Amino acid sequence: MRVLSGIQPSGALHIGNYFGALKQFIELQHSYDGLYFIANYHALTSLHDPAALRAATLEVAVSFLALGLDPEKATIFVQSDVPEVPELTWMLSCVTPVGLLERCHAYKDKVAQGLPAEHGLFAYPVLMAADILIYDSNLVPVGQDQKQHVEVTRDIALRFNNRYGEVFTIPEALILPEVAVVPGLDGRKMSKSYGNTIEIFDEPEVLRKKVMSVKTDSTPVEAPKNPETCNAFALFRLVAPPEELAEVRRLYLEGGAAYGEVKKRTAELMADYFAEAREKRKELLAHPEQVREVLAAGAARARSLARVTLDRAREACGIW
Repeated sequence: MRVLSGIQPSGALHIGNYFGALKQFIELQHSYDGLYFIANYHALTSLHDPAALRAATLEVAVSFLALGLDPEKATIFVQSDVPEVPELTWMLSCVTPVGLLERCHAYKDKVAQGLPAEHGLFAYPVLMAADILIYDSNLVPVGQDQKQHVEVTRDIALRFNNRYGEVFTIPEALILPEVAVVPGLDGRKMSKSYGNTIEIFDEPEVLRKKVMSVKTDSTPVEAPKNPETCNAFALFRLVAPPEELAEVRRLYLEGGAAYGEVKKRTAELMADYFAEAREKRKELLAHPEQVREVLAAGAARARSLARVTLDRAREACGIW
């Protein structure tokens, strides 16, 4: 079974990216044929600084490797290194109804956030469909809120197959285990667009300062508190050992939990959790040629898979 997913290079990865997706990618590589790509074509809808895009692309590749994606087990590559993808995107565009794209919530949300209503943003789901279909992907790991992306891909593939024959494998969404929303420093969902993130590779002193600033209420130490609504506890539970988590939960419910102590302990645990990855990242950044070799090898394999599918699609619709 083949699993595929991608991450946009839109800046330094934060712990919401890790616990919401990357952690699961790393686990899935042991059970599936995994393809993981850096979606730099997709990033063009919001990132318009060429130097920043190049740097962010390398940063995501380094992060993948530092956090545990193994190029011996998974195929890691950059989206733009597979030129077959944009060609397939056009072919898929020719069977995609405008109404289908108009119903996509991601487009509406991003326009509402201030991004210009450009064709690339509107047609984003077609490029995403090409990413998925060109590798004969069986499963696409997504959160429940991203399931629509896979449903759109399935709709496009079925329309193409109905018109031209059985060309594409129809993918399924692999719904990732529910991860509680990782709160940012201000209590909203952690997001680069909100500027409220804790980066995965923050040094311990920076990480501690950020965690200590996480928004909490003014409930006294001795008063009971609801752990399910506390931003500090939401971060603590991501990295705490089970026994310690149970004890702190008890203090919340019965009284005796001090926000400052919970934050302090969270910062310690989080620094330890990512310590090995921080050191690995430094090694990789010192030898970027090794990272580029991994990406080149991944792109070669991805292209070999993509070529087969694209040739099948070209023949089906009469392109020679």
